[in-house]
Amino acid sequence: MTGSATDQLDWQQHIRSKMRREAIAKRFQKKMAGDPLKIAIVRDMWLTGFDVPSLHTMYIDKPMQGHTLMQAIARVNRVSRDKPGGLVVDYIGLGDELRKAIANYTESGGTGKTAIVQEEAVAVMLEKYEICCGIFHGFDWSDWEDPLRRLSLLPVAQGFVLNKKDGKKRLITAVTELSKAFALSVPHEEAIKIRDDVAFFQAVRAVMVKYGDDQDRKDRSWEMEHAIRQIVSGAIVPGQVIDIFSAAGLQKPDISILSEEFLAEVRGLPQKNVAVELLRKLLNDEIRTRQKKRLVQSRSFEQMLEETIHRYKNRAIDTVEVIEELIRLAKEMREADKRGEDLGLTEAELAFYEALEVNDSAVMILGDEVLKKIAHELVDQIRKNATIDWTVKESVKAKMRVMVKRILTKYNYPPDKQLKAVVTILEQAEILCAEISA
Repeated sequence: MTGSATDQLDWQQHIRSKMRREAIAKRFQKKMAGDPLKIAIVRDMWLTGFDVPSLHTMYIDKPMQGHTLMQAIARVNRVSRDKPGGLVVDYIGLGDELRKAIANYTESGGTGKTAIVQEEAVAVMLEKYEICCGIFHGFDWSDWEDPLRRLSLLPVAQGFVLNKKDGKKRLITAVTELSKAFALSVPHEEAIKIRDDVAFFQAVRAVMVKYGDDQDRKDRSWEMEHAIRQIVSGAIVPGQVIDIFSAAGLQKPDISILSEEFLAEVRGLPQKNVAVELLRKLLNDEIRTRQKKRLVQSRSFEQMLEETIHRYKNRAIDTVEVIEELIRLAKEMREADKRGEDLGLTEAELAFYEALEVNDSAVMILGDEVLKKIAHELVDQIRKNATIDWTVKESVKAKMRVMVKRILTKYNYPPDKQLKAVVTILEQAEILCAEISA
């Protein structure tokens, strides 16, 4: 709050200077994840030029009129991500003043609609609802009304959607549009009538997005919104936690996604399309984890995964075949973890061993023992010469590059293969140095 030194003593701790008020304003505008600042109480501040697109609700408890009222309401009328519009909670009855302000706004040359009539939102909501129902035509989701049967219904519903042409894409788009219209229609009686069905559509969409790639998950705020909507519609049983394993009808793996027991359980899923989506999601996450340790190996597995999914999407292999290929890839990942033990190398040394292009016929001539010595010396020297800014300063980077070349030349590494090997080794060195400095 604003104030001065003449204000009473118990107010002083709450009075902020201009600089501190600006800092609060910037925090409110940025809406950083984890920031506890969610609500601001203002009187005449933050009107002209203050823009927070994500701001969704304004509570008004003071008289306002004319341009001041329009400026205040303009703070929440921005469309942002999954936010279709803003909500103004009027405690004192500003309806007449708002009508006058809108009339003045229109007469003075303002264009566009200043508000969405609820009946229009309801009409859109019902249209999008029919589209979602059409996607699920022939599927019985009445079990959704029984909290104990909801989890078992989700994998069957996913399989039904995935069996349709472009089913996943169509469902995600349709449910997103329905949810936006539904948010503007509540508490209209038509919205209350279909809220359980909307909760079902949102639950299926949420699980399918979790199985999906980054494009599906661009806006992770959807998951929070979905959870809130489930609570509002009574779609969550108190104390119940839903995750992607349970939604697929699987027990969580005890050790890792690559265990024999878990892979066998996935192979036995009756909903084969769900099994494919689940395996793709888990393998992709596993590859990303490996990127932080072993660059070459993660790239190899990433290419294999992409090629398999590409052939599946192009109908070169069917659902059962792609599941078997993905399980085979998972087993290869597990076997790759044992390679370091077999060679007697640490995890860091194994990463550089792989960076040496060991599968190239010209490099294989050197033999495992020589390649292991190169990997060991690379790790040793990189750790000794690593500095926090070596990837930024070109002079330090050049010194590191020369050091790597000397080691390769020392062990008669094929000259024509050195250029590519040096690039890969330096990329792996960045990972190692980041780990050392962490």
